[in-house]
Amino acid sequence: MPVLELQERQRLKIRKLFLITILLLLLLILAIGGISGYVGWNLTHPVREKLEGTPADYGLPFEEVSFTSREDGLKLRGWFIPAASNDTVIFAHGYRKNRLQLDVPVLPIAKKVYEHGWNVLLFDFRNSGESEGNLTSVGLYEVNDLLGAVDFIRQEKKLSGKIVLHGFSMGAATAIITGAREENVAGVIADSPFADLKPYLMENLSVWSGLPSVPFNQAFLIVVPPLTGLDPTKVSPIKELPKLAGRPLLLIHGDKDTDVPLKNSILLKNAYPQAELWVVLGATHVKNYAVAGEKYVNKVIEFLNKVKGKG
Repeated sequence: MPVLELQERQRLKIRKLFLITILLLLLLILAIGGISGYVGWNLTHPVREKLEGTPADYGLPFEEVSFTSREDGLKLRGWFIPAASNDTVIFAHGYRKNRLQLDVPVLPIAKKVYEHGWNVLLFDFRNSGESEGNLTSVGLYEVNDLLGAVDFIRQEKKLSGKIVLHGFSMGAATAIITGAREENVAGVIADSPFADLKPYLMENLSVWSGLPSVPFNQAFLIVVPPLTGLDPTKVSPIKELPKLAGRPLLLIHGDKDTDVPLKNSILLKNAYPQAELWVVLGATHVKNYAVAGEKYVNKVIEFLNKVKGKG
């Protein structure tokens, strides 16, 4: 066989292998993108948890209430527990949860808060519980929901006293941002918050997606924003902290939390030195009350008294 013909065959073979490799890489990229998009859509459209219980289970008086999210007007539903007081604690639940936040649980804490003279508002974020909406944005639009809750207390209930936000996980991050943006918030309790959504997802998305972090975390952040309209860079408690402007912040975090690692609250504490950080030894994600019990309640009441100017 002539040398030239042999060389031509080798070139064709190399070219064919190159094209096959490129095609396989393209198929792999499409597969990763498709899987990321599918999982991302499911994560932003989670199945709602049903409400299983009411404040009456703890002997608490309550009324069913509804109000609208600030700006976009979604109808949100919740419970108002009146304490014949001007001061109110608004609880903000976490991702995939509802106003009961049964993995904490919230109602025993709400009862103690009520017994110490604070009104309590428990409500469902958008796309959760009994509220309207079909998209969970992990804080981006939930801020409007929590701002709507503040408006409800000030305008519909006409309560002019102190308002404290008490959030868990996603709700904790949302509470920090809301407090920073709303001057009518007198203080924030943040139980297990993330510090900055995009870096958090880059490191911890696999906790929620069940996929390997490489290459899916990066692919998720490329594919999901244009698919859902969500921008993780706009959900950053740590960047908004300066706007709290000296108002009190209590950070509570478990040292065994692998879902939202403790370093998130440490970063927030470093960015806002006047904050108090209480690390609960042995607690996993949002299990600080379950582990600390009465100490948790005492810490919350101590903070509320400080906000009231009693301590």
